[in-house]
Amino acid sequence: MDYKDFGLVNTKKIFADAIARHYAVPAFNFYNMETLSAIIAAARDTHSPVILAVSESALKYMGDDLLRGMIWGLNLHDRDAVTLHLDHGSSFEACVHAIEIGFSSVMIDGSKLPFDANVNLARTVAEYAHKYDVSTEAELGILAGIEDETTHSTTSSYTNPDDVVNFVNATGIDSLAIAIGTSHGAYKRKSDDEELRFDILDAIAKQLPDFPLVLHGASSIPQHFVQTINEYGGKMTNARGIAPEQLRRATQKNICKINVDSDSRLAFTAGVRETLATKPENFNPRDYLGLGRKNIYDNCVDEIKNIMGSDNKI
Repeated sequence: MDYKDFGLVNTKKIFADAIARHYAVPAFNFYNMETLSAIIAAARDTHSPVILAVSESALKYMGDDLLRGMIWGLNLHDRDAVTLHLDHGSSFEACVHAIEIGFSSVMIDGSKLPFDANVNLARTVAEYAHKYDVSTEAELGILAGIEDETTHSTTSSYTNPDDVVNFVNATGIDSLAIAIGTSHGAYKRKSDDEELRFDILDAIAKQLPDFPLVLHGASSIPQHFVQTINEYGGKMTNARGIAPEQLRRATQKNICKINVDSDSRLAFTAGVRETLATKPENFNPRDYLGLGRKNIYDNCVDEIKNIMGSDNKI
């Protein structure tokens, strides 16, 4: 199915505009109707382009037909600047499947492979995707942390600036995810003093002027959600994210897509825990899921305005 039938867009124009105007397009992961509706409402109300990110495990959870039904239900037009993106595709076959069911952008993650194998895999995906005008993202460098079944690593390695030109030219990809100190999950830093490797980002941006760069594992882990979760029975000791001011700084150096997943998980969980704990008589899912949805909406609006700088960019 052609993604244009859904009113979706690929990332080429929105990334070009983001680089030119020094903002980042938010890539928010979703998993169900509540998370999707919160994200799209936040994007519409702030007039921001948005990337709806779906991992392989989330796609398996929702199912192809239900996912496509929800995207149809958004009644999108290309002027809404909404991209449907496969996050961390683990294989050529996974990317092909996403394209076949209507995704407008795919990421192939061969970051754990040797350099040449990563190049070959990314090139194969890009060549296939471009036949259908679908954008392709690949990753160079490894992020530590755990996000889901297909996104986890106990080790990390920074992106080597000396490799990026060869990688981009050899693969034909449309955007490059880099490793400069972010990580997956809710435990990104051991202390509040840790900073991203802006020296590496500067070197990469000089090697690839005007080329779209992507930051994965970039949730800020809002502490008020962590505190709410812990107050109502959760256990998230020492959860720390990337400082918003560092993420905003990154958008000035060709970071035109910032991935956010853990923040939405925290927001949703905080709302559900709070409602069930403070209203124990309540057994209506619309009520306790409703606060979770509102939390995601509020957080997406905040990050669009104060981190991404993508508000009013449509």
